[in-house]
Amino acid sequence: MGGTGSVVLLVAALIVLIFIVVLVKAVQIIPQGSVAIVERLGRFKTTKQPGLCFLVPFVDRIRQRVDMRQQVVTFPPQPVITQDNLTVHVDTVVYYTVIDPKAALYGVANFIGGVENVTTTTLRNVVGGMSLEESLTSRDQINSVLRGGLDEATGQWGIRINRVDIKAIEPPATIRESMERQMKADREKRATILTAEGQRESAIRTAEGQKQAQILSAEGAKQAAILAAEAERQSQILRAQGDRAAQYLRSQGEAKAIEKVFAAIKAGKPTPELLSYQYLQMLPRMANGQASKVWIVPSDFGKALEGFTRMLGAPGEDGVFRYQPSPDDPAPAAVRPGDNDEDVEGWMDTTTDPEIARVVAAAEAEARGAMPPPEIPGFSARPQPGGPGPEPADGNGYQAPS
Repeated sequence: MGGTGSVVLLVAALIVLIFIVVLVKAVQIIPQGSVAIVERLGRFKTTKQPGLCFLVPFVDRIRQRVDMRQQVVTFPPQPVITQDNLTVHVDTVVYYTVIDPKAALYGVANFIGGVENVTTTTLRNVVGGMSLEESLTSRDQINSVLRGGLDEATGQWGIRINRVDIKAIEPPATIRESMERQMKADREKRATILTAEGQRESAIRTAEGQKQAQILSAEGAKQAAILAAEAERQSQILRAQGDRAAQYLRSQGEAKAIEKVFAAIKAGKPTPELLSYQYLQMLPRMANGQASKVWIVPSDFGKALEGFTRMLGAPGEDGVFRYQPSPDDPAPAAVRPGDNDEDVEGWMDTTTDPEIARVVAAAEAEARGAMPPPEIPGFSARPQPGGPGPEPADGNGYQAPS
């Protein structure tokens, strides 16, 4: 009885195990971005999409899961001989996508190896027809030719080539050294050219600046010379006008002096004896003159003097001739200083020319704006009641002349 129960338990456990195995074989989960190739009894059955899928146990099986996302594969550097017989090593990167899983799995044994071989062959065909310099500067052209050749060759495998990039093109070491020397020489050449261009521009700018400075200096010297000449002309005109007025005033003063002296002589009623005495007093001064040292007194000088006295005067009771004014002589008029003719009135004008006054006022205003007026100890700038001008600080009434 106990042996029978053990057999039953063993059979039940075996049935459960078989059920679990069958369930595992029958139910599969396909992840997103992948598809599964299902074979039934060794032949292609169907392509399962991502998600839960059911298979016939022990009849259907998943041959391979194929990734449908874009793949990136990097191939090792491939030696390629250029048109000028130089061996370069080219690194390529291929971006591809599986669009037909059945064709990719059954059309070629190893589609990754196939893509690599097609890439190497196409690359050698393209780069072999170019020189080293062209291959180094024509990467976009090489990429487009590679993509077209690979896409055409892998289309039957259910693979689409999205992009092909040339990572690096390594020339031989000797060529790299010569290229580096050439690039160094080119950079030095460009640096020399740029330095020369900079020096030329600097020289041109300096010459232009010196030219402008000389032009401005010449203009300033010209304006200064014109202003100096104008100032000298105005100064000479003003000095000439002042000399003319001074000479006129001196001659007017001499005339007034002579007139007053003559009037005083007439008013003093001199006698012949007084005139003779004054003449004798003047003789020594006349003898001291630098012009002549010899004086001849005429013998009839006394008679001439006597006639002059008789003409001016009349004998008095004592027989001495004295000055007698004529009744027809007008009374001597009072001499007024400053009596001038109408045509010389302008000579005595001491007012400043308006143009000169404007220039002087502008200069003074500029000087006051540039530098404050100096402070004199003991004086203040308060105006006096009688007119403009600074007032002394001690208040003694003294006013500085303006």
